[in-house]
Amino acid sequence: MKTLNDYMDDPSVVSEPMPLREVHAIRLMIYDETKDMTPAERTAYYNDSLKEIKGEYNLKVVSSARRI
Repeated sequence: MKTLNDYMDDPSVVSEPMPLREVHAIRLMIYDETKDMTPAERTAYYNDSLKEIKGEYNLKVVSSARRI
Protein backbone atom coordinates (compact mmCIF):
# COMPACT_ATOMS: atom_id res chain seq x y z
CA MET A 1 0.00 0.00 0.00
CA LYS A 2 1.29 3.42 -0.93
CA THR A 3 1.85 6.06 1.73
CA LEU A 4 0.86 9.71 1.55
CA ASN A 5 4.48 10.60 0.73
CA ASP A 6 4.34 8.27 -2.28
CA TYR A 7 1.30 10.16 -3.54
CA MET A 8 2.98 13.51 -2.81
CA ASP A 9 5.74 12.49 -5.22
CA ASP A 10 3.25 11.48 -7.93
CA PRO A 11 4.04 13.33 -11.19
CA SER A 12 0.45 14.55 -11.49
CA VAL A 13 0.69 16.54 -8.21
CA VAL A 14 4.38 17.32 -7.79
CA SER A 15 4.14 20.69 -9.57
CA GLU A 16 1.29 21.96 -7.35
CA PRO A 17 1.84 24.38 -4.45
CA MET A 18 2.25 22.42 -1.20
CA PRO A 19 -1.29 22.88 0.25
CA LEU A 20 -2.93 21.81 -3.02
CA ARG A 21 -0.38 19.07 -3.50
CA GLU A 22 -1.36 17.54 -0.17
CA VAL A 23 -5.09 17.75 -0.98
CA HIS A 24 -4.60 16.15 -4.40
CA ALA A 25 -2.39 13.42 -2.92
CA ILE A 26 -5.07 12.60 -0.34
CA ARG A 27 -7.73 12.48 -3.06
CA LEU A 28 -5.57 10.07 -5.09
CA MET A 29 -4.98 7.91 -2.03
CA ILE A 30 -8.71 7.70 -1.24
CA TYR A 31 -9.50 6.97 -4.88
CA ASP A 32 -7.01 4.09 -4.98
CA GLU A 33 -8.43 2.67 -1.74
CA THR A 34 -12.04 2.81 -2.94
CA LYS A 35 -11.93 2.34 -6.72
CA ASP A 36 -12.76 -1.39 -6.71
CA MET A 37 -15.43 -1.18 -4.01
CA THR A 38 -19.14 -1.62 -4.53
CA PRO A 39 -21.35 1.34 -3.61
CA ALA A 40 -22.27 -0.41 -0.33
CA GLU A 41 -18.60 -1.04 0.51
CA ARG A 42 -17.72 2.56 -0.34
CA THR A 43 -20.52 3.85 1.90
CA ALA A 44 -19.30 1.64 4.75
CA TYR A 45 -15.72 2.88 4.17
CA TYR A 46 -16.78 6.53 4.45
CA ASN A 47 -19.03 5.86 7.46
CA ASP A 48 -16.21 4.02 9.27
CA SER A 49 -13.81 6.87 8.48
CA LEU A 50 -16.31 9.39 9.80
CA LYS A 51 -16.79 7.42 13.03
CA GLU A 52 -13.02 7.30 13.51
CA ILE A 53 -12.64 11.06 12.99
CA LYS A 54 -15.61 11.85 15.23
CA GLY A 55 -14.12 9.73 18.01
CA GLU A 56 -10.61 11.13 17.60
CA TYR A 57 -11.72 14.77 17.75
CA ASN A 58 -14.84 14.29 19.92
CA LEU A 59 -17.08 15.79 17.20
CA LYS A 60 -20.85 15.73 16.98
CA VAL A 61 -22.57 15.72 13.61
CA VAL A 62 -25.71 17.82 13.41
CA SER A 63 -28.00 17.30 10.46
CA SER A 64 -30.18 20.08 9.24
CA ALA A 65 -33.66 19.65 7.78
CA ARG A 66 -33.71 19.56 4.01
CA ARG A 67 -35.62 22.32 2.33
CA ILE A 68 -37.33 21.77 -0.96
